[in-house]
Amino acid sequence: MSIDDNPNYDRRAASRVLAELAQPGLFATPVAVSTPRQIEYTCAALRSEPGSHLTFSQRLYLERFMRPCQPHQVTSATHRIAWTDSDGIPNTGHFRSDGLGPLVPIAMRETVLTLWRTLASDSALAERISGLGPHSRTVLNGTTTDHEPMDIFRVGIEATGRALAQHALLAQQTPYRSAAEFAHGMHESGIFSAIATRWYWELQASTYRRGMVPVTLATQSDGTMRYTADTVATLRAMKDATIEDAHTIMRRATRTEGLSVTEAITKYHDDLDLISRQYALLPANTHPACLAAMPHRLGGEHYTLLPSVVEQFVAVFGALAERIEIVQVSDHLDELTADGATTAEDHVFYVPDMNCKHCVRTITGVLESMGIRVIDIDLTSKRVVAEFRSPRNRVRAFETIRDGGYNPVTERPALALVEPAVAQPSENAV
Repeated sequence: MSIDDNPNYDRRAASRVLAELAQPGLFATPVAVSTPRQIEYTCAALRSEPGSHLTFSQRLYLERFMRPCQPHQVTSATHRIAWTDSDGIPNTGHFRSDGLGPLVPIAMRETVLTLWRTLASDSALAERISGLGPHSRTVLNGTTTDHEPMDIFRVGIEATGRALAQHALLAQQTPYRSAAEFAHGMHESGIFSAIATRWYWELQASTYRRGMVPVTLATQSDGTMRYTADTVATLRAMKDATIEDAHTIMRRATRTEGLSVTEAITKYHDDLDLISRQYALLPANTHPACLAAMPHRLGGEHYTLLPSVVEQFVAVFGALAERIEIVQVSDHLDELTADGATTAEDHVFYVPDMNCKHCVRTITGVLESMGIRVIDIDLTSKRVVAEFRSPRNRVRAFETIRDGGYNPVTERPALALVEPAVAQPSENAV
């Protein structure tokens, strides 16, 4: 069976389904922008490798999955922060000390939560989704990873926020000097659209988690920003490479091993997950864009979903960035007890972005390489139980896990973060 023989994999049809659901007004319910409480965060400097501006995790991901991108084309964060958002969910993010600071990732997260609440309260949208016909659902099931439209919209909102926070690492390359100005500048410059059409999903999700961005911005005479020609060429080459990697795996599985498409995806899930599974079924010589970036003619008018999401996101972000008060707090170890024994409670932690068996193996391998025995690791609850020798040993283990691109937290994530379809990025989201 050819990888092209999957009639239910139809990106344009899936995009149209989402556009028809959203076009009457994705944010028809007024967005209530409330001022969150004071948000406290902890901050730690990233440790780059000797003679490099990249961390070990960044360099490793660059070499394995970003060819032909070179180190000098990547901007790295200088600091990592951790905080608990207004929904009680632990978060991590990154910023540069010469840029807009920790406000951007924190305000971004609050914007995501605000828009998620707005979607949840939109009864008209829920009614349209419940009335979706079997053909439309078949198309979504065959094309997207998050099959439920509400989940796809939620992840799309989150991806918009990631793009904003990640590109804020480049604020010094722009004329914008506040978080709100930068967000509006990205919108006016069309950067969100460039991300949707030129990046591939796994590149954005993985580089965001590691605090890196493989982009250079150039300011135009009108004050807007553009990707440099070098950036555009490199993004295109990386996208072509990941498509070819996915196709190579599927050709071997379906033609040499004689597997069906479903059997091939099941057998090579981990390999395809690493190199962007959304491209495994993509027809040859196709250069896909984000589903939300595809234009459609609906009701006699042209409509594209992405601009409406971005416009609302930027407006809410700008309002929140001017209202949120953030305060840095210390998370230093108590040197009197740092090397003492740990309690049973100290052995439990959570990894919100652990979403597949590959993640489980990676985190287990990191801990065992440090001589830390893993007692239990549960993918559904994101819960890990490990025998740390001391509080200091636990802190160092967390740092090593973060260097691998994951973000351990000590508090149990709220339900919204435990459910993979809602909280974890999927390959075919908006």
